[in-house]
Amino acid sequence: MTQTSEDVTWLTQEAYTKLKEELAYLSGPAREEVTAKIAAAREEGDLRENGGDHAAKEEQGKQELRIRQLVQLLEKAKVGEAPASADGAVAPGMVVTIAFDGDEDDTMTFLLASREYASADIETYSPQSPLGSGVLGHKVGQEARYELPNGKKASVTILKAEPYNG
Repeated sequence: MTQTSEDVTWLTQEAYTKLKEELAYLSGPAREEVTAKIAAAREEGDLRENGGDHAAKEEQGKQELRIRQLVQLLEKAKVGEAPASADGAVAPGMVVTIAFDGDEDDTMTFLLASREYASADIETYSPQSPLGSGVLGHKVGQEARYELPNGKKASVTILKAEPYNG
């Protein structure tokens, strides 16, 4: 199966390394810690009223979910700079500047990428978010419409779209 640009998660080497380290920790030492917590809680007796056992199992479930998310993300990851869109359209891995309702005084710049790519340097929106999916595929100068969480529609104009250079 061929990956499309929407299937790929572009990561810097630093982000990729950080996620690999998190996966190694969760799959090793953290798994052992939660297993030990469950074993200790079971030694306390009646599991029906054992809050420690329930809390440890909940922690284990969240941890296993995060492990599955990281494995899936890293399988799709490409390290390096996202290629510029061949047709000039907004694509994952691009820094996008928009104007709300065509008002060039009310603008916002963000990175269109996976939340795993997020940094303190620039706000990040995923391609699956309402705004992200709204601007995806649009070109500079075009208007993009998307649905707000309250069900109302909003429009933005794409002012700039260029590859993210980390």
